[in-house]
Amino acid sequence: MGILIAVIVLVVIVIAVLAFWVMGIYNGLVTRRNGYQNAFAQIDVQLTRRHDLIPNLVETAKGYIKHERETLEGVIQARNSAVTAQNSARKAPGDPQAMGDLSGAENQLTQSLGRMFALSEAYPDLKANQNMMQLSEELTSTENRVAFARQAFNDAVTAYNIKREVFPGSIIAGMFNFQPAALLEAEGPETREVPKISF
Repeated sequence: MGILIAVIVLVVIVIAVLAFWVMGIYNGLVTRRNGYQNAFAQIDVQLTRRHDLIPNLVETAKGYIKHERETLEGVIQARNSAVTAQNSARKAPGDPQAMGDLSGAENQLTQSLGRMFALSEAYPDLKANQNMMQLSEELTSTENRVAFARQAFNDAVTAYNIKREVFPGSIIAGMFNFQPAALLEAEGPETREVPKISF
């Protein structure tokens, strides 16, 4: 009878230890997932700021480079695509499709802004416009914040993915359907740089 009680106590202890072990790994995965989602929220704030500055830039430039309508419309279209991609990514941070779409849209926007700023070099009055200089400075500052927030997000995603993939976390992640998260990356070396702004 005493051996039976000892076996039952031992089984209960083993089950309790296993339950706490699984719970610890599960909570670690949830913590890492919440970490990268919070890091994306920081990117979201900076991208919103970036997107809000662009119409003001285009309006300011429009008064000086009226004959370059195609370039200005290209910037607005790229901005609208980036806002749409941002809204999708906001609903599913870390989702590979959403991150790929956001990365592509933001890179396209950066290229469009680069073309607009290159074009504005031919218009000295625009370069001297105080409003344009201030908006350009704010955009540069925001671009730097976006880059910093992107790095923090990618670090958080990497930490989550590592926790999710290493043993024994991989077993718990599979049991509770923790999906891999995707990084937010620039697509090519030419798109990794902030648009050159010189006023």
